[in-house]
Amino acid sequence: MTDSAPSKTPPADTPPDRLAINPRSPHFDQAALERGIGIRFKGAERRDVEEYSISEGWIKVALGKKNDRHGQPLTIKLTGPVEAWFQDIAEAPTAAED
Repeated sequence: MTDSAPSKTPPADTPPDRLAINPRSPHFDQAALERGIGIRFKGAERRDVEEYSISEGWIKVALGKKNDRHGQPLTIKLTGPVEAWFQDIAEAPTAAED
């Protein structure tokens, strides 16, 4: 007989296609954000990204310190090539460094 106990699989090594840092968004994922996400937009690494979509090719960034009437930061949508990676994987030491 086979063991039907669920096995704990490690998390995927690729970040989600779309992710937001606002907990009100349907694209918010706490587990992915805790791992740390690196974003490269048009060849430059960005640290001010509020939301991104790899397949649609855009990021949303805060527009200065301006807020809307609900207290949420105003964002602007920038289009271009987007790359994302988990920072905990990028910082992990490899066996080749020995």
